[in-house]
Amino acid sequence: MDDAPGAPPAGPLTGLALAVGVTALGVATVIGSLALGAGTPARPDSGTWPLLVGLALCALGAVLAVRFRRPDGAEAFTRASWPVAAGLATTAGFVSVIGTIGFEVPSFALMVFWLRVLGRESWRSTLLVAPAAVAALYLVFVAALAVPIPHLL
Repeated sequence: MDDAPGAPPAGPLTGLALAVGVTALGVATVIGSLALGAGTPARPDSGTWPLLVGLALCALGAVLAVRFRRPDGAEAFTRASWPVAAGLATTAGFVSVIGTIGFEVPSFALMVFWLRVLGRESWRSTLLVAPAAVAALYLVFVAALAVPIPHLL
């Protein structure tokens, strides 16, 4: 399951799809940040950082679109690519439920999946690290920084 150094290069269609995907993600991020309020450089608002990230994604998508026919760097999607897709899918699932049931349960489930399935850690280390990581996230973001994230306790 490791990425072999001799993985086949991606074709131009993959490069173009990647450029379109990155640009679309950047545009969606810019639109969402403007809905949050972008603020000004002197008075940033909650959408300032997402706006900057969205603009950077649009710029990166443009660079990828210009270079999509070059065979350098990108690798073709193979069976070894599925953990990346699984990581993205579980992150999307995490984001979709965190507002409804708080961050504790989805964070624990995400940690268990990532550690046990994607990372192939033992059950012992998974069951030690996952609750400790969720507790650390709670202590840092909820208790110490008072970040308004949905939580159970």
